[in-house]
Amino acid sequence: MAGPGTVAELTETLRQGGYLADRGLATALFVGLSLNRPILLEGEVGVGKTEVAKVMASVFSRRLIRLQCYEGIDTNQALYEWDYARQMLHIRALSEHQLAGADAVDKLFGPKFLLERPLLEAVRAGDQAVLLIDEIDRADDEFEAFLLEVLSDFQISVPEIGTIKAPRPPLVVLTSNRTRELHDALKRRCLYHWIGYPAAEREAEIVLIREPGIPAVLARKVVAAVHRLRELDLAKPPGVAETIDWARTLDFLGETDLQADSALDTLGAVIKDRDDLDVVRGNLEEITSGA
Repeated sequence: MAGPGTVAELTETLRQGGYLADRGLATALFVGLSLNRPILLEGEVGVGKTEVAKVMASVFSRRLIRLQCYEGIDTNQALYEWDYARQMLHIRALSEHQLAGADAVDKLFGPKFLLERPLLEAVRAGDQAVLLIDEIDRADDEFEAFLLEVLSDFQISVPEIGTIKAPRPPLVVLTSNRTRELHDALKRRCLYHWIGYPAAEREAEIVLIREPGIPAVLARKVVAAVHRLRELDLAKPPGVAETIDWARTLDFLGETDLQADSALDTLGAVIKDRDDLDVVRGNLEEITSGA
């Protein structure tokens, strides 16, 4: 599938899709698209790592296939499973003579009984898809090693059917919040990019790109307040997603400015921890005074 011709073209395409990418991120995505390399994005929670894959799928009209990782995820949940309920119904529908046939087992483990999970789905879709492997740091070491093998070959062996190989690899985006350190083998397989908190001016621009109806003055004041929040000793500092959500909430309520009272009423849009709420409430005048 044809992609952008230059990094600048990709940057503009992403902007049109509602994502403001810096030069480093756009370059990593451009190389990943061009050389079929997986891209590993690390950064703080809420800075837009997952959104990268969603926007890439949207602007290039590809199917977004998401594998959400979690503690205890196994290969069956990522690759494929057999539809045992449907197989049992099929067995009941067969006669004794049919069950005794040499091909009875083969029929039970044919393609129509195969349930695709994200990795098999992505291999079959090839370059018509963007495969998002979200929060890979939540999976265990064994799953990470297994994933490395799949990303190396982009083929999956189903013993009852055979080997299924991608015609062309999908674009693969992995995200990590660094709850644990990933192994060097996986990092070497990927292009790496760190997404940090943007500067205030850039973050205001991101808010206005995502929510163009919000007054620019309100966007700048919300961003200024969020940057002060990040300077506090919070358990869960707000990310860019929370900045956008706070600005959207205030705008929905008809606010055109950020004052202490309106900030207090809407803190749930930006602060998501009970202890953090207490810290912020004690500093609210200072947070909003310069906003």
